[in-house]
Amino acid sequence: MASLPKEPPEDARKQSFWMPGNYVRTVHRTERSFQACNDIVTCFMERAKVEKQYAQQLSQWSSKWKSIVDSRPLYGSLMRAWQCFFTSTERLSALHSSISQSLTSEEGVRVKTWQKETFPKKIFCGFRESYDTNTSFSRAQKPWSKKLMKLEKVRVAYHKACQREQAALEKEKQANENSEMSQEKKQKMTEAREKATEEKEMARDKYEKILEDVSTYTPRYMEEMEAIFEQSQEEERKRISFLKQVFLSIHRHLDVTNNESVKAVYSELHQTLMAIDEQDDLKWWKNNHGPGMPTDWPKIEEWVPPVKKLKRKKRDQKGKESRPVMIGGVKVRALYDYVGEEGDELSFKAGEVFLKVEEEDDQGWCRGVLSSGKEGFYPANYVEVAE
Repeated sequence: MASLPKEPPEDARKQSFWMPGNYVRTVHRTERSFQACNDIVTCFMERAKVEKQYAQQLSQWSSKWKSIVDSRPLYGSLMRAWQCFFTSTERLSALHSSISQSLTSEEGVRVKTWQKETFPKKIFCGFRESYDTNTSFSRAQKPWSKKLMKLEKVRVAYHKACQREQAALEKEKQANENSEMSQEKKQKMTEAREKATEEKEMARDKYEKILEDVSTYTPRYMEEMEAIFEQSQEEERKRISFLKQVFLSIHRHLDVTNNESVKAVYSELHQTLMAIDEQDDLKWWKNNHGPGMPTDWPKIEEWVPPVKKLKRKKRDQKGKESRPVMIGGVKVRALYDYVGEEGDELSFKAGEVFLKVEEEDDQGWCRGVLSSGKEGFYPANYVEVAE
């Protein structure tokens, strides 16, 4: 049992239950459930005192606990049921003095006794359930975490190899365009580019191999983690079910039926309590802190070359006359996705075909026309000539 998050996290996928270490929220749920029991006992012992002082003190109690409950580790229908007690209390003007004795001698002792039996502690390790759950999760996740770390290393290595190849391609292109450079130097540039390409392919092969290893192991990892999670869910289900019965018992003590208005108050309260649904609460936890959370499973992340930023004034001053306009245009195909950052830049998806109508300028930009008719600039190294 834990409080509902006010807002979803910014990167929900990184916070997924499946990512390394994120299972600790479920581990800590046991400690928070124990604290919730303390809060419930304290709450209703105070309510017992308030019963003796009738309407005014009862109202003070309700106001105090309304603000406290918001920060307590309950969630879902169980939280709504608890809050309903305070709403009911505000509508009452007086209650019989015997209610106080019943709450103190019966329900308080009942919860404390159950709490002691349900939350055994392990010497120097806190609650036994938390320790065992954490150990099981850690053991199940350790192999997958190691594989994930290896995958991250080869991913970084692959992307660096892509950068080196791109740099070598640019140097080779500049060398070929330089008529004063000797053939020997040009040949060296070509050999450097070929070596960079070979290294990139080797890095990618290694990346794919490690990813395959991670993907192959993932089903086993998921099966082991979910089995442990379901054990924790079962313990939580028992706790929710018990506290539901406690709330219903407390309701019976408080339900003064002599007065029709009071009877109506507690009839509504009973409906709220009966709406406590273990499965709905457990489902909420699963979807927000367990296997039901969205996860960004590892996959190949293609390297995209950086775009050189244009100096806007330079480009505008040169104008079209400094570069030849191509009659009819040349069909080109996008190699990567690109989103224009300025009003005169094109945006397109990888694989999209459009026309190049003006040759590349000294900053690496061409002018083109999309199939929609929009005309603008785009980075030359993001396309290839379409056959």
